[in-house]
Amino acid sequence: MATEKTPFELAMKEVVLIKPSKPTPFSVLHLSSLDHIPDLNILCHTLHVYRSKVDDHDEPSCPNHQLLHPADVIKAALSKALVYYYPLAGRLVDHTDGKLVINCNAKGVPFLEANATCKLSSLRYWDGTDMETAKNLVYDLPSQDESGHQYPLVFKVTSFPCGGFTIGMGLLHSVCDGVGAFQFFKAIMEFARGKTEPSVKPVWERDRLTGSITKNPLQIDFLDEASAAVSPFLPTKVLMHQCIKVDSESIRRLKMSLMKESGENENFTTFESLAAYVWRSKCRALKMSYDGKVKLNITVGVRRHLQDPLPEGYYGNVVVDADVVLTMRELNERPLYEIVKLIKEIKKVSCNSDYVRNFMDTLETDLEIDTEFNIEGSGAFTTFTDWRHLDFENVDFGVKEIVNVLPMPSDMFGCVDLCIFSALGNFDSSMEGGIGIFVSLPAPALLTFKDEMEALSLFI
Repeated sequence: MATEKTPFELAMKEVVLIKPSKPTPFSVLHLSSLDHIPDLNILCHTLHVYRSKVDDHDEPSCPNHQLLHPADVIKAALSKALVYYYPLAGRLVDHTDGKLVINCNAKGVPFLEANATCKLSSLRYWDGTDMETAKNLVYDLPSQDESGHQYPLVFKVTSFPCGGFTIGMGLLHSVCDGVGAFQFFKAIMEFARGKTEPSVKPVWERDRLTGSITKNPLQIDFLDEASAAVSPFLPTKVLMHQCIKVDSESIRRLKMSLMKESGENENFTTFESLAAYVWRSKCRALKMSYDGKVKLNITVGVRRHLQDPLPEGYYGNVVVDADVVLTMRELNERPLYEIVKLIKEIKKVSCNSDYVRNFMDTLETDLEIDTEFNIEGSGAFTTFTDWRHLDFENVDFGVKEIVNVLPMPSDMFGCVDLCIFSALGNFDSSMEGGIGIFVSLPAPALLTFKDEMEALSLFI
């Protein structure tokens, strides 16, 4: 049940495989070094919410909702897009050299269609207040085929009365980053609106971002079992998923407070300021052990910082990791502006072209780089990723108007380790300049975390 007054039921159809509409090359394609960043081999799900422009209230009397069924339009558009993005219709397999490759066999993309019984408007267009129910709108079936090979892409389209619908897209992060995901989704919507080819032609060329074996790999600050902080609430299999909304005024006050606290006329970005505040608040809410270490990881996009610019249309990963490691005591007791400065510094270092090259060489040298003590789900590790630069909210569907885009708690968002920043003002004018912070936490910690976030309004 979405709420007591809004029963939420879905009628599912059988899964079908959507194949490219024309013959495509059969080949094996290698991924780049950056595609092999540890923990990227997961399906990242996004939910795209559309309503009919001709009827903002989704009343059953709408005369146009049966003209074109959204699922049929998207199936046809996806099939056409896969002619250009044919690797996504293949399967991810392990190569003999230990790396991942795409077997471009055109077996097709799993596509699940569903019909809901209630109105989108009655569910507030999935504004982030009911993430638990929203999970039903993404593909939640096995992400591997009968041979155990991974799907690079999965889809679920749910239709609502009078033409409103949602698109749940799950895309393998090892194949593309957020910019690439947007480029692909935009291509589908272009075909759905009747175009005959995508405005941006995709480029594979993963060898451009493949490193070399090095004798001097980057020194990565790993946490081990003895040093990592622990939480009394973890491990647990039960997490609550929430979108915490922070308005622009609270962000402005936080940044002014940090500038005053530092005593310097130094500008801190919204991301740097909020990342520091949220990291500290999250670790406090989880009651991490004081003498243990906690690690902040930031996913930094470096497309603009490469020595050799990538061609337009490149949709692979162009991100590197940047880390800050502190004891919980340091994180809790040091002035917040010092934490912000640490984040600012690691961002600056990671955007250096030499660092990017060294990062790729390190990945290429040590495929077993993910030898760090398995702290996933322990609370000691936190990754921040920023979706505000992605332009999903401007990808329209002709007579349908997009009203929301949000990450779904699944393989990626759905563990205690990840926080996602997303823009809010595009869908809610009262939140212009505000940010949605998507988190997953145990129920007791989530209550404390929300109190910490509400305290932002008290900054002067």
